[in-house]
Amino acid sequence: MGLEALRFLEPFWPHLVVALSIALAAGTSVHAVLYKRDPRSAVAWVGLVWLSPIVGSLIYVVFGVNRIERRAVSLRRRRRRIEQVEPRLICTAEELRERLGPDLEHLVALSRVGETVYGRPLLEGNAVEPLINGEQAYPAMLAAIDAAAKTVTLLAYIFEKDEVGERFIEALGRAGKRGVETRVLIDAVGGGGTLRATMRALRELGVKAAVFQPVLLPWRTRFMNLRNHRKVLVVDGSVGFTGGMNIRASNCLEGSARHREQDVHFRIEGPVVEHLQEAFVDDWAFATGEVLLRKQWFPEHPRETGTVNARGVPFDPGERLDTLRHVLVGALAAARRTVRIVTPYFLPEPALIAALNVAALRGVEVDILIPERPDSRIVHWATEAQLWQVLAAGCRVWRTKPPFEHTKLMVVDGAWTFLGSANFDPRSLRLNFEFNVECYDRGLGARVEEIIEAKRRTAWPATLHQVNARPLPVRLRDGLARLFSPYL
Repeated sequence: MGLEALRFLEPFWPHLVVALSIALAAGTSVHAVLYKRDPRSAVAWVGLVWLSPIVGSLIYVVFGVNRIERRAVSLRRRRRRIEQVEPRLICTAEELRERLGPDLEHLVALSRVGETVYGRPLLEGNAVEPLINGEQAYPAMLAAIDAAAKTVTLLAYIFEKDEVGERFIEALGRAGKRGVETRVLIDAVGGGGTLRATMRALRELGVKAAVFQPVLLPWRTRFMNLRNHRKVLVVDGSVGFTGGMNIRASNCLEGSARHREQDVHFRIEGPVVEHLQEAFVDDWAFATGEVLLRKQWFPEHPRETGTVNARGVPFDPGERLDTLRHVLVGALAAARRTVRIVTPYFLPEPALIAALNVAALRGVEVDILIPERPDSRIVHWATEAQLWQVLAAGCRVWRTKPPFEHTKLMVVDGAWTFLGSANFDPRSLRLNFEFNVECYDRGLGARVEEIIEAKRRTAWPATLHQVNARPLPVRLRDGLARLFSPYL
């Protein structure tokens, strides 16, 4: 009977295949039209699925459906929001205007951007100290852990079990033996080949440690999505460290590591440390299910210790999808005199390219520092393919000398400083969990600009002529790499 049915349907198979192809193409096109934000992307996908209906639809299902938002929101449903700000700690627009002065009054409007897109107030009374490379950052971080009396929380993208990692493991173990509550969270991909050894060493010393987003694949790649790229250390809820620095020997320029990299980290005291702790508490809650209660992990009355007005700006892919983009575009729109940017990966999206160019065309000095020798060839190629877009408008691009420049900084008009883990690329703006801090303070801005200027003095400029003079095969290679920039 079955064979007879198949023979009966045999003349209709071509028509069934055509009907299936049309149905798949139609369904896929509807999804692309409804959910693709960029019209160009929607048009490209619709064209693909109709030109090659079955194969195109399968490609769209695998690569075109945004599962990042769905997975991130699913993870965040497990979090328990902890936020309760004392009114005395909030810096109002009037107070910020008075502290910045008439010549920087335009930055008050920028402060509204962060508050609007995240719903978190600007906090006053913070002290923010830059720490250059591992030589300054690691001793300060280890000293803080050794001075801990109640709690230590550490969130790391990379935590290698080398000579530097061993020192942190030992310090965390000592803290635990003193009765300090310790929690360590390490990203599964960033943890790399020493992740198991690091976790084992921590747990043997009694440190509660967990892995963020464990992966089942036998191989790991930096291009995997939904990674926790944040770098946060908080001691007793009152002293925090954040920036771009991982925990590994390569950050010590005087060390023996084969690969070395420059970076800047920051020691922070004051009410904004609560924002760092909230980021850790959120991530720890959905990674482990344990909710760290406010009474034990947050100071009851945060102390004001400095003059910096600051706000933590966490970014979660899928939730607050445009937070970082809005803050960066807002900062570029607010700039009147100078914009200084240091980033290891410069792959700005069209909106950021436009904002950089408009700032330069308005007469703002825009300086962008990128590494002379990046740690990824394909990212370097894609960067080279895009440089002309900012150089042609008057932005200045500088290539920093080795060791590899891993620093992530931005300063606007010498008074607004943006520091943290985010790079100037789609991965940080769309695909990773990031944490930055925006700071309003002339003194801090001046110190960070000095750091950037020291790097610029030893860098060499990239010119539009040099970029355009690349041989055709090189330009073609770089252009092809640029097509993958949303995923690099």
